Amino acid sequence: SVSSIVPESCLLIVVGLLVGGLIKGVGEKPPILKSDIFFLFLLPPIILDAGYFLPLRPFTENLGTILIFAVVGTLWNAFFLGGLMYAVCQLGGPGLNHIGLLANLLFGSIISAVDPVAVLAVFEEIHINELLHILVFGESLLNDAVTVVLYHLFEEFASFEQVTILDIILGFLSFFVVSLGGVLVGVIYGVIAAFTSRFTSHIRVIEPLFVFLYSYMAYLSAELFHLSGIMALIAAGVVMRPYVEANISHKSHTTIKYFLKMWSSVSETLIFIFLGVSTVAGHHYWNWTFVISTLFFCLIARVLGVLVLTWFINKFRIVKLTPKDQFIIAYGGLRGAIAFSLGYLLDYKHFGMRDMFLTAIITVIFFTVFVQGMTIRPLVDLLAVKKKQETKRSINEEIHTQFLDHLLTGIEDICGHYGHHHWKDKLNRFNKKYVKKCLIAGERSKEPQLIAFYHKMEMKQAIELVESGGIGKIPSAVSTVSIQNINPQTLPLERVLPALSKDKEEEIRKILRTNLQKTRQRLRSYNRHTLVADPYEEAWNQMLLRRQKARQLEQKMNNYLTVPAHKVDSPTMSRARIGSDPLAYEPKGDSENLPIITIDPASPQSPESVDLMSEEPKGCSGLPPSPEEDEEGLVMRVKEPSSPGTDDVFTPGNGDSPSNQRMLRCLSDPGPRPEPEEGEPFIPKGQ
Repeated sequence: SVSSIVPESCLLIVVGLLVGGLIKGVGEKPPILKSDIFFLFLLPPIILDAGYFLPLRPFTENLGTILIFAVVGTLWNAFFLGGLMYAVCQLGGPGLNHIGLLANLLFGSIISAVDPVAVLAVFEEIHINELLHILVFGESLLNDAVTVVLYHLFEEFASFEQVTILDIILGFLSFFVVSLGGVLVGVIYGVIAAFTSRFTSHIRVIEPLFVFLYSYMAYLSAELFHLSGIMALIAAGVVMRPYVEANISHKSHTTIKYFLKMWSSVSETLIFIFLGVSTVAGHHYWNWTFVISTLFFCLIARVLGVLVLTWFINKFRIVKLTPKDQFIIAYGGLRGAIAFSLGYLLDYKHFGMRDMFLTAIITVIFFTVFVQGMTIRPLVDLLAVKKKQETKRSINEEIHTQFLDHLLTGIEDICGHYGHHHWKDKLNRFNKKYVKKCLIAGERSKEPQLIAFYHKMEMKQAIELVESGGIGKIPSAVSTVSIQNINPQTLPLERVLPALSKDKEEEIRKILRTNLQKTRQRLRSYNRHTLVADPYEEAWNQMLLRRQKARQLEQKMNNYLTVPAHKVDSPTMSRARIGSDPLAYEPKGDSENLPIITIDPASPQSPESVDLMSEEPKGCSGLPPSPEEDEEGLVMRVKEPSSPGTDDVFTPGNGDSPSNQRMLRCLSDPGPRPEPEEGEPFIPKGQ
């Protein structure tokens, strides 16, 4: 019940305090957490566990945000805190006046970095959502390079008589050397580990050993040259994992997984217990002004840094960081044993105030771990921050995620924009074409594992049937259907499907995930700047415009007709009436000057297909028509079918001259007429 309220890290520190007090009470000297033991034996298992099982997709998608928080945020914290503490020391009285600017900057660089051990211990218990977890944890992993550079830089500057501009420029360049050098060392050892695992099929027992051995060698090699050992371990774990898991057996994979988890848990436990013991055993110098100022400025620097950087980052992010997310990121900046060990490494010769620094560091660690670590869970519940989903994603979700990745890659190619999807696709293609063939043994380096796995299960089932005596002889092409057809009596009436073990189910899921969704290989890459223009595109556009103008003209002409409003018949009814009384629609001899409407009786179109071929009545002078003309009405003529291959819109006819197409409304509207009787024809027949 206590561990549900208090994080395990707090309880372990309390245990360490009790053990240290007990040892001191019996007159013995308690052991102190020495920096060599911490950095060489206790820290690597925790970082390797984090790097080997790093969730790669959210990490790479948020890499820019993580790097800004880790690099810019840590530099801001270090210089802001160091500068303010220097001001406090100058104003704080005789006990602090002797502490110079370099010593304060060194102290700021030690205390500014977020600790991965403390973040892991607290954040894994509150089950925060994946985005916030990877942002804070990724920052704690990658800020190691900044901390290492600043620590060694200010430590070296403290021994100089004078610091020149060249020294500052070289210190700035050393950041890139330390960070990129650590990554390079990790990648080299990761490739060597993957290549070694290709030849371990006959010695499965020692397969897990190579993972631990090469990872530890990467860490030691980086630390040997003052590079970032944490970044080397992360790079080695990320690079070797996909190839090693394809080569080693499933039992070896399980061994690696649980041994790493156990090893990191033991290291974490020892770190926090030793932190409590060292608090009791160490030498302390308490200065209220320095300690309280350190704690206050740490919190202020963290909050300001997160707010300013998030305001800048949100300008470029699609998924914005909300105020709740910013609060959790700022509140989750926990300090831990790395800061304590770096403070313990300080030399009394150059830093006589080391005991006061250690006291302030321990105070900040205890405040962040106890106060912030204990209150972050209720605050997450109070703010209703999204929690992590415990359920596994289904095969359907994973395949659709891959499909969307490939779709976005194609969209980026068409737009000519090379985003992270494009480079991810290039890297995957290079990996499949070259790297996998070198680092993965046998058939596993080739993609179609699904069919091979099916044949493997099929043969296994056939062998089991033979061993059980169900079938005397099995044909060469074994399949479940053929087996049932050969000897159906041996099978039970109700077959009980065997339950798949979790290992087998995980193997099937992995094969389905990597094989069910395949993409078309592009023959050539193109973008919008190199597309060839279609020579017919302009002609088609002109044709569509002409069609549109013709239809608009036709609708206007239909609106200008002075035919009385009749009930519109369906095309079928119109054809029936024309067929029943064709004489009613015959043109009269003296109807040359009457308006003529041409219809196509074979066309089942709407009345819009009626074309006005000619509307030139006798009285074109603008005078009202005579009563005789009004009574005679309009004469309907059957439209002659057009020859094949002609376009009724674009083929010019007799009445298509500009003068004929100009609509002159010469007939006044005679008003509505009475509805025709049933026996009357559709249009009155002229006498």
